[in-house]
Amino acid sequence: MAIDMKSEKLAELIDPGAEVEQVATGFTFTEGPIWNQQGGFLLFSDMPGDVRRRWSERDGVTELRRPNNKGNGMVYDGEGNLLVCEHVTSSLVRERPDGVRETLAFHYRGKYLNSPNDVITRSDGTIYFTDPGFGRVPGFGIPREQELSFQGVYMIPAGGGDPQLIVAEDEFAQPNGLCFTPDERQMYINDTERALIRIYDVAADGTPGNGRPFFEGIGSGVIEEGIPDGMKVDERGNVWVTGPRGVWVISPEGEHLGVVEVPENVGNIAWGGPDWNVLYIPSSTSLYRVPTKVASSPLPYH
Repeated sequence: MAIDMKSEKLAELIDPGAEVEQVATGFTFTEGPIWNQQGGFLLFSDMPGDVRRRWSERDGVTELRRPNNKGNGMVYDGEGNLLVCEHVTSSLVRERPDGVRETLAFHYRGKYLNSPNDVITRSDGTIYFTDPGFGRVPGFGIPREQELSFQGVYMIPAGGGDPQLIVAEDEFAQPNGLCFTPDERQMYINDTERALIRIYDVAADGTPGNGRPFFEGIGSGVIEEGIPDGMKVDERGNVWVTGPRGVWVISPEGEHLGVVEVPENVGNIAWGGPDWNVLYIPSSTSLYRVPTKVASSPLPYH
């Protein structure tokens, strides 16, 4: 596959001749990648397969947990704990290095969450996660009726507590990927169904506000053609988001710079490697990677 250059600016971020390499295959639908720098490995989910796996250059693919409650998005917090979005339990959980498992969120106003999908952490320990309905459909979760009448985005304060809804109930059709700008002063949240990204200003206490459109037209929201799902920001503030044909790259000013083409529909992305400049791309049945000229935006677990 090739790098589809919409702007010469993309050449500053990735070599136009860079090749997307398949490093593993044979899965059902890969998602939730997160790089462990100390161990030199990538964790990723396979929701329909109900399994969590690890990939490393030395060992290849190993299976870590089956069943996995059809886990999806994962992230480390600043203390090295792993946060996992679970479709089967409609929960966000925390797995400590010593094996202790804690439920951080499973309900809102007395009703079960839909199916936490993607999760990020702020440098002060605040947690944010999206809650679309994808974990209540066959294959990706357990078919069951939603208790909530909307698909929201939530925040758990740094000191803990119940999840707080941080967007209007009708603001998103299916919220999915989310990420911060490098200075954490703004947050991006995408909407899979509406094929767009919104941007928010983040107050000192971590609360997002002043939501407004950032970029629209990432395909048409049809899953089979590729959709906005996983999303990350590089050290220069460019947005890398899944979409039709691969990974779309969008400048902080909202200019579409191009597409890193991938031969399968992409579920999510994460930077890794010793210098955080290798983009790992879980895509349907396979795991791919490609080197970039930029590194990941600094994150609490780096």
